[in-house]
Amino acid sequence: MEMKAKQLLQEYFGYESFRPGQEDTIQHVLHTKNTLAVMPTGSGKSLCFQIPALAMERTAIIISPLISLMKDQVDALQALGIAATYINSSLSPAEQNERIQRMTEGAYTFVYVAPERFDSPFFVRTIDQMNLSMIAFDEAHCISQWGHDFRPSYRSVVPTLYQLTNLPVLVALTATATEEVIADIQQLLDINREHVVKTGFERENLTFHVIKGRDKLAYIREFLIQRKQESGIIYTATRKQTDMLYDKLQGQGYAVEKYHAGLSETERQHAQNAFIHNEETIMIATNAFGMGIDKSNVRYVIHYAMPMNIESYYQEAGRAGRDGEPSDCIMLFAPQDTQLQKFLIEQSDLDEAAEQNEYRKLQAIMNYCFTHSCLTNYILDYFADEAKLDGCGRCSNCLQPSEKTDMTEEAQKILSCVKRMGERFGAGMTAKVLRGSKDKKLISFKLNSLSTYGILSNYTEKELTEWIQFLVAEQILATEEGKFPTLKLNKQSIDVLKGKRQVWMFTSTIPTTEEADYNEALFSVLRQLRKQTADEKKVPPYVLFTDATLKDICRYFPTTKDAMLGIKGIGTRKYEQYGELFLTMIQEWLADHPEVKPRVQINSSSPAAPRKYATRSQAEGPSHLETYKMFQSGKSLQEIASIRELNDRTVEGHIFKAFEDGLPIAWNIFFNDEQEKEVLEQHEQITEKRLKPLKEALPESYSYTMIKAVLVKNGIM
Repeated sequence: MEMKAKQLLQEYFGYESFRPGQEDTIQHVLHTKNTLAVMPTGSGKSLCFQIPALAMERTAIIISPLISLMKDQVDALQALGIAATYINSSLSPAEQNERIQRMTEGAYTFVYVAPERFDSPFFVRTIDQMNLSMIAFDEAHCISQWGHDFRPSYRSVVPTLYQLTNLPVLVALTATATEEVIADIQQLLDINREHVVKTGFERENLTFHVIKGRDKLAYIREFLIQRKQESGIIYTATRKQTDMLYDKLQGQGYAVEKYHAGLSETERQHAQNAFIHNEETIMIATNAFGMGIDKSNVRYVIHYAMPMNIESYYQEAGRAGRDGEPSDCIMLFAPQDTQLQKFLIEQSDLDEAAEQNEYRKLQAIMNYCFTHSCLTNYILDYFADEAKLDGCGRCSNCLQPSEKTDMTEEAQKILSCVKRMGERFGAGMTAKVLRGSKDKKLISFKLNSLSTYGILSNYTEKELTEWIQFLVAEQILATEEGKFPTLKLNKQSIDVLKGKRQVWMFTSTIPTTEEADYNEALFSVLRQLRKQTADEKKVPPYVLFTDATLKDICRYFPTTKDAMLGIKGIGTRKYEQYGELFLTMIQEWLADHPEVKPRVQINSSSPAAPRKYATRSQAEGPSHLETYKMFQSGKSLQEIASIRELNDRTVEGHIFKAFEDGLPIAWNIFFNDEQEKEVLEQHEQITEKRLKPLKEALPESYSYTMIKAVLVKNGIM
């Protein structure tokens, strides 16, 4: 069965190896163990139930929260020649009954249904008489009452399932789940801890940015001028913002659609179809849009305003770059965003405990907006995932410009003021005291008599409030949770006050696009062919080939069937349907452009041929090979970093990636036999398999680079 799973992966999906977490999940399911997979968007969660269902050759029931999501997945499966259908309210009663009848006859490998389908006793009796392969919960965080998108109808399915006399294995899949959500899903679906598969939350192809102090509309205009050929999503906090942005951008000639709950079902469906089927459409939407949207080539997601919590933000931002190609996630922050979210919490029908929990989550995302530490690490820490010791190396905070300001003295004054105010007030009142405001409430509390009153009068209240929020985000100040959080000193505060710690502030950068490492002219031609063919087939373009696959074609220029099958994402089924068409176009284009020569000839014996994985993490292409060549010529990592204008961590990653591609590395440059033995022995002994505790267990002279090199060589990292 295990061998069959790998054959199916190659035949249907065009990959030779599973991505992290996929094989473990599939094995659990094949051995009928209820399983939860927590894997980031774009990591190939769907394969975790599609492969075992194909291997079992029975009917799988997939519970999905959105009609549009069902249709997208069914379209993609049908395009591969797999028998799949959906049953939901978009069908007439006669159509529903016909599909249920065919389902009982074993006509489908996959049947997608809405959770409400389990309210039908007839449907429940029907599936209870079938020999099912599994029941899978897609977007499983919707089950949990602690999830950011809890849906009672989804949770109510669970007790109904346990009434089945022939209950198959259960599979739950989600991209965003805190530990309390994971525990809730485990309890509901009877999943043992050893059958919870977590691959980490990091999306290495996503670059996060927080932009403060900019006119939001002007920023978006400037951004879109640079990204005219790309498709993206702009999330807004209100319908009014959606309508305003839509009108502005449509008036400037952009291909835009809008989506919010105030539109009719027909209008929303039209907007969604246009976005999915067109290559360069911009979607402007509230958070009503997006769950399960499978469009793979969304190159950016912009949040016009701060959302309510990190879970929502990461799920929405994660709709960028599902194909593994580099993509940007940008949040435009303004102070009024906080007030809007507080208002929405106040208007919600929550009990006191739930309301306090929402305020706690709101404070966490405010801290994200003001931190000057690595944004990716902040998100990973929030989800209790392993952060990278030296940051991600790509977010707007890691890519700091040379300009930075030492604000230790100002921080000391702010902290001193908080202390003298008795740690009883919030950021707003503290800023007023520091500014020397004549506010009546301030005077009534006699705060104008404090020695810190007006001590930073040369700054505006807005600047001072932002500095205070920055200190909270950096955990130099603490807050008491609630609607009006009061400021508290902590250990870090004391270190700053005593001069034991400096405080630096940086300026945010604006994302720019890197020079393409593939032939853009051929890519444009193939995109047009893909769009034309997809329109004829009446499916979204990405169902044929993702952007990642097209870009690999435009890097390696395959001119034979075997070479085409060497491209990630092209299996025998895909080639049978579309391979000859695209191969002919490539051959004709190369004939018209004799000056273009393939940089790497793809064949089974070529050491530089790309390896085929179930999804790509980041398209480095020849870039890492260029680094490798320089390394092999004798240049040091530091020299390469300087010449190529890369940071040291990126250069390391390039070298290790070249090794994973099958290229030789002279490991004695990094470590000797004794050092390798010591690292491996300590790795075996430590219980927490992370870099930091491993380094702490080793001699101080053992660098992170040396340790990582040992782990990479031995296939541990």
